Amino acid sequence: MSSRSTTKHSTPTTANRKVAPLFIDASHVAAVHTFIAFSAFTSALLLGCALHYRKIVKNGIAGYPEEWFPSVSATIGDWYPERNVFQILIAITSGPRFALVFLQYFITRTSRSPLPLWIFFVGIVRTLACGGWVYITSNDDHDAHDVLMILYIVCNAPWMLGGIMNTPPNHVQVRKRRFVVAHIQSSFFALIIPLVYFFIQHKVHRIPGAYTRYAFFEWGLIFLDVLYDSISGADFKLCNLQVGYSIVPFLSAYFSVDDNAPEPNDKISSTASNVKTQPALASNEHKSGTREGFRGGRLLTTLKNPALRSWLGFAADVYLSYLFWSITTSLLTTLFYFSVWELGLSGAEAALFTYFTPALLGISPLRNWALTKWGRVTLRVLSLIGLAAYRIDDPLERLWAVIGANIAVLLSQMADWTTGDGAYQGFLLGVGLVLSSLSKHANYSNNPVWPMLNEETGGYNKTGMVIAVCAILELATRPSSPPIKEEKSGKQKHPPNNAKDIPRNWIASSIALGSLFFTLHCMFTDSSTIIAWSWTGYQDGQPRGPLPHLHGSIGLLAQSLGLIIPAVLPTSASTALLGHPLWSAYGCASAFVMYRFRDWTGFLGGLNFAIFCMSILPSVLSQSSAWQGDKVGRRYFVTFLVAILLYLANVWTVAYAFVPGGSYLRERTDLVLAAQLAAISLTSWPFGASTRPNSMLRIPSSTRTRIPVILCLLSLSSVLVTLLHWPAVGPTPYKPGTRTFNAGIWTIHFGIDNVGHDSQRRIRDVIRDMKLDVVGLLETDLQVSADVVVLQYVDLGPGPNLHTWGAALLCSQFPIIHSRHHLLPSPHGELAPAIEAVLDVYGTEITVVVSHNGQEEDPLDRELQSKALARIMAASYPRPVVFLGYVVTKPLASRRMYFSSYSTWRLRRDEAAPYDILVNDGLVYDIDPNDWDRWCEYILYRGVYRTAYARVSRGIVTDTELQIGQFVLPRHGYVLTNQTEGSRLLRSHKEDLPEHHVCLLCFVSYTPLTARQWFPMEYYGNEHEGGVNGHYYHVFNTPLYYRLPEDAVL
Repeated sequence: MSSRSTTKHSTPTTANRKVAPLFIDASHVAAVHTFIAFSAFTSALLLGCALHYRKIVKNGIAGYPEEWFPSVSATIGDWYPERNVFQILIAITSGPRFALVFLQYFITRTSRSPLPLWIFFVGIVRTLACGGWVYITSNDDHDAHDVLMILYIVCNAPWMLGGIMNTPPNHVQVRKRRFVVAHIQSSFFALIIPLVYFFIQHKVHRIPGAYTRYAFFEWGLIFLDVLYDSISGADFKLCNLQVGYSIVPFLSAYFSVDDNAPEPNDKISSTASNVKTQPALASNEHKSGTREGFRGGRLLTTLKNPALRSWLGFAADVYLSYLFWSITTSLLTTLFYFSVWELGLSGAEAALFTYFTPALLGISPLRNWALTKWGRVTLRVLSLIGLAAYRIDDPLERLWAVIGANIAVLLSQMADWTTGDGAYQGFLLGVGLVLSSLSKHANYSNNPVWPMLNEETGGYNKTGMVIAVCAILELATRPSSPPIKEEKSGKQKHPPNNAKDIPRNWIASSIALGSLFFTLHCMFTDSSTIIAWSWTGYQDGQPRGPLPHLHGSIGLLAQSLGLIIPAVLPTSASTALLGHPLWSAYGCASAFVMYRFRDWTGFLGGLNFAIFCMSILPSVLSQSSAWQGDKVGRRYFVTFLVAILLYLANVWTVAYAFVPGGSYLRERTDLVLAAQLAAISLTSWPFGASTRPNSMLRIPSSTRTRIPVILCLLSLSSVLVTLLHWPAVGPTPYKPGTRTFNAGIWTIHFGIDNVGHDSQRRIRDVIRDMKLDVVGLLETDLQVSADVVVLQYVDLGPGPNLHTWGAALLCSQFPIIHSRHHLLPSPHGELAPAIEAVLDVYGTEITVVVSHNGQEEDPLDRELQSKALARIMAASYPRPVVFLGYVVTKPLASRRMYFSSYSTWRLRRDEAAPYDILVNDGLVYDIDPNDWDRWCEYILYRGVYRTAYARVSRGIVTDTELQIGQFVLPRHGYVLTNQTEGSRLLRSHKEDLPEHHVCLLCFVSYTPLTARQWFPMEYYGNEHEGGVNGHYYHVFNTPLYYRLPEDAVL
């Protein structure tokens, strides 16, 4: 190795070889060290939490949930494979680490002071100590591990202070960065007392949870160390320090400072004079070869095929955009858990203000850092917390993790939007939205990387994280593009017409962007939403409109088409069309059709509205990113203020009974939609603004090529997903030929279980186990619980645009001949939905009514709703009826007034008496009037024999049980006989009945039917043992079976 040799490099042996040395920027050494070090600790933490979370948070004192965050030692040294992955990465880091220490000494060494040499020595000791506590874990030798960790911490102080003192005076920004990081870390040294306190609390007093608090300081110290060391790269960059080697008959390695590099100070100048390129390389003959070799070395960091690398970069950008939508939408799904349980404002709604995070980009240092490569990479890595949050069982802790992920991803995404490349960012945002919607379409209405999902509930969280890491790696290693020359203020190529246009334009474009962001989130992040808006049911055995699992792909095609329009049209034509007021009028008209009409007409309006919204996305984002200047913070504050106001207004239209001021927006979706459209229309305000040169969409040719290609692939994938999901055989009854069917009612709490995870697959499994031919699901999600309904005939019930809080859903193994939706009277409380459907059950038409009535706080509502339901059932007489409803009353409650010391409100509540109204006025029977332990769910029937009744515990699926009734139809041409109360309540033990019991006794075929006709035996148990996944027969601890009247003919 030589850096001062003056002999010629060309020798008779090597002159003919013409082998130029390879040069690498020394700043790359610092970058590699930073990336691998961060990857080592982050991968260990993520793998540990994903694979052994409860084990690594557990210590000798306590485990989860008292201890819920792992220490560094437990994370890196206890379990396979995280320990092995970490140690391999740390081994790889050792080379760049020693090189960084030496290079830092190389550029700061001077004969006038021994300080650089002392700092070099401290750096070596610090590095060896780091390797010591890494490879000697607390399990191997606890004392050695602790001593080396303490030595490492002690060495940090002179290393940081010495680094600041040795920083060349004219490296102002580097000195500032080092000072900031060192100042932050000095806070940790100042907090030695609480650190020791928490350690003593853990070790001596054995207090659960103390070690978790200690672990936060430990992890903070590690990451700040790595961040501090990364600043050395800026020093190397300013010095143009390069590391080179030349392969000749012998290896000679040396360091070079560019001949044209600015010499930062006298100290660096003297260094540069000693380490200039060797004379042979400085000659005219070899200088060009040197630079050529240097460029070749840079190419080693990229793929050999630039076009392929460019496509990989585009794919990584698309996936990161997909993650943006996945993480931002997961905030509301995680937050909704708390609102559902509280049935009102729980305080957790404050998490919505996380969307104000981009306003922080108004802070110049933060914005500048977020725009750097490593700033972008760091924020993207931090956002992965939102994907890893699926491992957290506590809903509140999961919410905090999702909030943190949203902060990181919003800062990163909005920083990208400020780069001035708004059109490209708009296309990425649109493609990411389509990909997000496609992933939900493929995964039965759930985004596979949402933290509310896990391996048991249809999540692909680990797969999503692996792909995310690959995308972030591509971003971190992406070659720097040529710098974009930005016109300085006052010298813009296309200035606005006058100075007053700038404030007006940024306000208008920010409002438009906020409204568009809300609209895309509300309407198009799931392909079934506009279908639910248009759905009205069945007529003559056929659906009147589109079905979500069949026609959802059409919505994705419309979104893709809208985004393709600005990509394929010439710039002038695209700008003139999409920015013209008539295009806004087209969007408003499409939204009106979607809102006003139903079935295929309403769906067609929704498709056109999707085309409109997606088509203007690049131009809206481009307008918003123009003329940013010092208004970045206020721009995004206005943008997300508009979005948050629309979020709240949209909720207020439905949840008006549970929120303050709800009466002002009760059932006023029309006002919210009008506000959305008015805000979006500001993109063409003032009229003619779109024709100005500064509003022209500037789309690179590569983007014009890639966008149609990837959207076509996504559209094709959506069609293939639909075909793969579509069953080869239609729904059939579970017990064909027996004239028997099972009907159930279940309030599923919007598909969110008691710990905030998705419950749709567990609901599906219970429905299959219980062989429910007809089931009414209440409080379903907006995406119609597609996990449950994909293999059944389904009526979605009143759509979300009809402001129903307790959405009703009817699933049937029998064909639906006709169905009708009802909004029951609700003068005070939330609207109560109901479905009236006529099913073809073994050739007999049966009316099934599914409803969700109001709460007990509104007795008048419940009375009026019960009367409306009674009229529906009475009107279908003498047709058989099965009622599956949420009623909120006690069994046998009558309309008789009880005069007592109760308040007037109590008297009115008793006077409502929904049970009496439904049973007597609706001409139906209670499935078992002797079951007095009921409150909300009821099964009523008429015109069929009830043969069994079961109540299955909720498990963790919801807060309400599943009730099941088993019924059998009389033989064709015969009517029910002997329907007195005594004959209807002939209970019997199943052991006293034939094994093939479906309550047909001697009237059925003598073909053995086996015990499968009983309710599943596996569900016998209690909360301590037995049952299936926490579900078991309760109240009676067994299903109830009933004998038929002796003269029944089947």
